[in-house]
Amino acid sequence: MTGDDANDKAPTNPAAQAARYPRPTVGLDEAEWVWRHLGVEALRPDGRPETVRLAVIAGLTRATGARYGDLLRVRVDDLDLGPAGAAGRGRVAGERGAGEGRVLVRHGKHRTPRRHRVPGDVLLVLRHWMTVREELAAELEGSVPRALLLTVHHTHDNGTTVASGLPITRQGLVLSWRRFVLRTNARYGATRPPLPTRFEQVRRAWCDAGVPDLGVEVVTSEQG
Repeated sequence: MTGDDANDKAPTNPAAQAARYPRPTVGLDEAEWVWRHLGVEALRPDGRPETVRLAVIAGLTRATGARYGDLLRVRVDDLDLGPAGAAGRGRVAGERGAGEGRVLVRHGKHRTPRRHRVPGDVLLVLRHWMTVREELAAELEGSVPRALLLTVHHTHDNGTTVASGLPITRQGLVLSWRRFVLRTNARYGATRPPLPTRFEQVRRAWCDAGVPDLGVEVVTSEQG
């Protein structure tokens, strides 16, 4: 059997695909609760920068289906947040509906560029994050990094203190989600089911339900 034959015979139904992922996917209602909770907490006057960043991650994941690696490749110039957006100067081609934004995401190991719609509720969080990220990088020498997702704390790497406002790593995103899970589970206790330890379990709930915008593949000349 050739490789192509094997791919043709691979299971494609959702149940078979779900069985290949070892951890259970949360229900759609639970995933939507995560987004609503983070969206509200992020916009509070006393909201933590880490919470704002988590809301950006949840919102963009819900809108595009992106994984951590995809989000780490998103730059400020990949955003179009509309006339009121701090990143409205981003070069993202295509049509944008009223009250919507756009984001260019490079998906998967082949980094396939796709342009996705960003709904209005995610735009609010993104615009707030653009202000927060500028403040985080204020102490850095030189220009602000172009990566969308930055560190929010001074961190330590092999005994060296690393300033906030630098591009975050995948491990940083993993640890940030775990901290949020621990805080939230402790806060709500027995009043609601505990959140999953991996954000992928939430992402898959949105993808399985067809929530993300599939987007439009962008040819190289459009990326600028």
